[in-house]
Amino acid sequence: MRESGNPVHNRESDYNKGIHEQNDESIFDRNNYSTELNQQIRIKYITYLMKTSKCNSTQFMFQTGKVGGGGSKLGSGEGKQVFRPEGGEEERESWDSKLTFLLATIGYAVGLGNVWRFPYLAQKNGGGAFLIPYFVMLAIEGIPIFYLELAIGQRLRKGAIGVWNQVSPYLGGIGISSAVVSFNVALYYNTIIAWCLFYFVQSFQSELPWSSCPNKYYANGSYTVEPECVTSTPTQYFWYRSTLMISEDINSPEAFNWKIALALVVAWVLVYMCMIKGIASSGKVVYVTATFPYIVLIIFFFRGVTLKGMTDGLRHLFTPKWWTLTDPVVWLEAGTQIFFSLGLAFGGLIAFSSYNPVNNNCYRDAIMVSLTNCFTSMFAGIVVFSVIVGFWNRSGLHNFHRGHQSVSWCTILVHLIFLMLFTLGIDSQFGTLEGVVTSIVDMKLFPNLRKEILTGVICLVCCTISMAFAHGAGNYVFILFDNFSGNFPLLIIAFFECIGVSYVYGLKRFADDIELMTGRRPGLYWLICWKYLSPLAMLSILVASFVEIIVDGSGYPAWVASKGVTERHEWPLWALVLIAFLILISVLWIPVVAVCRAFGILIIEDNDKAWFPSEDLREFHGIVPHEVTPAEKVLFCIREDGTEGLCCPIGDVDEDDT
Repeated sequence: MRESGNPVHNRESDYNKGIHEQNDESIFDRNNYSTELNQQIRIKYITYLMKTSKCNSTQFMFQTGKVGGGGSKLGSGEGKQVFRPEGGEEERESWDSKLTFLLATIGYAVGLGNVWRFPYLAQKNGGGAFLIPYFVMLAIEGIPIFYLELAIGQRLRKGAIGVWNQVSPYLGGIGISSAVVSFNVALYYNTIIAWCLFYFVQSFQSELPWSSCPNKYYANGSYTVEPECVTSTPTQYFWYRSTLMISEDINSPEAFNWKIALALVVAWVLVYMCMIKGIASSGKVVYVTATFPYIVLIIFFFRGVTLKGMTDGLRHLFTPKWWTLTDPVVWLEAGTQIFFSLGLAFGGLIAFSSYNPVNNNCYRDAIMVSLTNCFTSMFAGIVVFSVIVGFWNRSGLHNFHRGHQSVSWCTILVHLIFLMLFTLGIDSQFGTLEGVVTSIVDMKLFPNLRKEILTGVICLVCCTISMAFAHGAGNYVFILFDNFSGNFPLLIIAFFECIGVSYVYGLKRFADDIELMTGRRPGLYWLICWKYLSPLAMLSILVASFVEIIVDGSGYPAWVASKGVTERHEWPLWALVLIAFLILISVLWIPVVAVCRAFGILIIEDNDKAWFPSEDLREFHGIVPHEVTPAEKVLFCIREDGTEGLCCPIGDVDEDDT
């Protein structure tokens, strides 16, 4: 913190003698206010200021540590002021504490893909060699965009739609696209949570239903082992037949799956109950949902290290196959895993960060959460392979599945597995749906509708539509949504986010904002990533994905009951139309909003700018005007007067954007 000009005297009599003569700023030493005597002086001084009207509202905010009539108190012993938005608009929601925000963000970023997709990709794409493209993509794509979204949300203090509309009215479509993608992904993502709930309930049986093949009974009283189970495995039979009631292809829905439908209703009710009060309620829930998976993983880790085959499992996972680094598909899958495991471009990170104080250190948050996400993926891979291979080598995998003793530790571990998957899924669902709710609230589409009612309506609509996944062909529809509703649109959205910040808002302006908020200016590396490397990575993954589809085609695995295996089927015409609709309904908003704005048609109303005390933050951090460096001139075409080449900012940089 910047030192005050003249420290306060350490005697109360000094205050009585000289208070009318001393400067308002110097009477209060921000570094020594924690002492009892200075607290007394401070109270008397504030009373004096209020009586004599020598202190404006901003000065009072700095010296009392309160904002908006109730804001946050000063951190004990640290002397750190916490700002809250105030002004003409209603005070924005805020996190109860920094820990709540971090847990919510970690819970949002760390999801099911960290536990079941990363270990699969690692062993498939070269073991330890896969970590090289994984961390390269994390460095040039994952952390930079994560940092960008946290910073822009904290600076402009709105949801995704409000943020990008304020960056430029022509870019408001980016926010709408994020909200639409979040809505589409929330539809099918909650189906995974419903499956976890179904398996969790089934695991309370004395013998796990997927541990052995059931019998098929005939009218004369005789029975045989279920033929479909014999040709496959007990676990496959339970998944495809008992859980999904799967049909032969996507064109044959067959029976309605009431079990999964009921699980979906329960899942949506739980999501609504956790989000009913916005971040005030979901912020409490994340203390459980964000920490419970780590407790379970640690339990399994210590169980795994006691198994004889642990080293075999780790060797199978991490033994590098260096030749895979020459395969472009490996780099494509590493980039895709990083992108989606961090939850980029959904709008959830922007919404979460918009509830932070304006002087929150978003840089530190981005590094911490991103690395935690990657650590969780690797730790989950170690746990999964050490436990699975260890049990297999002990020939105890059958007993682990069987769970024949109702209170055995094996059964308890099974319960923990599905509870862990449930908690991993539901807190990611909070962030995804929060991106939708916050965007609608910020657009003021329903200004007289309370947020809890709006959230309930959205959950009800999603629950109704998600019944499309609760029939015989529901799993095929789920695969369609999983492959196309998020992948391509999110890559396109992230690409335009980088373009919007780097070429429209302006890199220098963005760097100035981050310096005001954190007291630390982003280095050249981050600026290079935002302007060049990250957009190039997004574009490369997008092009490679299209090429892969053109070369290999696109289809879905259909279950063949007579053979007990899946076979690849091509998508029918109506499914291809649905795929095109899911992609276009998300990304077309970007050009449509820009074109309509050019012709004077307003799809998004221009809202007032959020409160941002530029001058006060500059004084708070002791920031001096930044001089453009030679490297910035060469790399980013930034001129001496602060303007940028290859950049079309919407206006001059506001010195006091309040």
